[in-house]
Amino acid sequence: MYTIGIEEEYFVFDAKTRRAVKSRDKKFFSLAQKQLGDRVMPEMLQSQIEVATPPCETMDEARAHLVTYRRALGEAARERKLGIAAMGTFPLAFWPEQQVTKKDRYGALMDDLQIIGHRNMLCGMHVHVQVPDLNTRVDIIMRVTAYLPLLLALSTSSPFWQGHLTGLSGYRLAAYDEMPRTGLPELFRTTADYQEFVDALVWAKIIPDASYIWWAIRPSHANPTIELRVADTCTRLDDAVAIAALFRCLVRALDRDRDLNAGFDRVGRAITQENKWHAQRYGVAAIFIDPFSRSPLTTREWLDQVLDFIAEDIAALGCADDIRHLDRIIANGTSADGQTELFAKAKATGRKRLTALADVVDWVATETLVPGRQKAPVKA
Repeated sequence: MYTIGIEEEYFVFDAKTRRAVKSRDKKFFSLAQKQLGDRVMPEMLQSQIEVATPPCETMDEARAHLVTYRRALGEAARERKLGIAAMGTFPLAFWPEQQVTKKDRYGALMDDLQIIGHRNMLCGMHVHVQVPDLNTRVDIIMRVTAYLPLLLALSTSSPFWQGHLTGLSGYRLAAYDEMPRTGLPELFRTTADYQEFVDALVWAKIIPDASYIWWAIRPSHANPTIELRVADTCTRLDDAVAIAALFRCLVRALDRDRDLNAGFDRVGRAITQENKWHAQRYGVAAIFIDPFSRSPLTTREWLDQVLDFIAEDIAALGCADDIRHLDRIIANGTSADGQTELFAKAKATGRKRLTALADVVDWVATETLVPGRQKAPVKA
């Protein structure tokens, strides 16, 4: 129970210009597949690439896979004078230049989504946690939805869009929410309600199956898992593993105590929608509203509240070291904070905007390949 799988999407860029590639470098992808096999795959747009771990029993196992994947992609990219960047949006990616991957599913999607599909220059981290029973998955999704803004705030890595600073820590979901069937899941309390919704869309030929529902969290169509989709791709591997561990512990806690958050209601969901915006706008500096007590709280206060009731699950899943890294994220900031700070410093020295953005790309590319478990002290 509670095995975990992590999917990460990365941008591929030209190492000289720092701009996202327009079309896939076939030799780069061939090198990647030679090293990683079916664990690496193309994404809808050719400037993106995705990796997926197998189901893992421990966070250390998941971490080891991701270290291997990032290193292999970095080496293959260098050989082809390319780079990879783990971030939610890419500063020097321009959607009109992007080419769609030739695949029946993607072709049909683009026909349906039109310009919205072409603008999908976005990379996220998806975390799968095994919960075999569908009824339980639907119930846990309803009760864990309240914490999606917290998970998003901790992962924010998308402050730039189309060569400009957006003013948001997590612009990715602002763009992604242009698409249908995204955002927070509907307040379905039973599998029957969820299935009735899916069946209606399939019957009307709006979607072929439930895999075309792209909520921030959903029952996976292909696996017996709950799939978290709210998080930006994390630049730092330690951040990714820590957030995945937090989600895994939350799922176990809610499965262990079926009464926990059972009172999540329409008002709570509306508050969560507001919290989602604050996470996108401010990242870990956001002020949230407790969806249950309706009182304001900081990211630090909310995380402490969560850590109290998942303490048993942290111990049972053996991920205390990973969870402790969340303190470092709150103290030091997310990738979005690092990117905007670097950009501001470059601009302050007289660098032009696009040159300053190239510095951001270089920083993210370097951090992407750091294997993690850094021992540097947390800032006071």
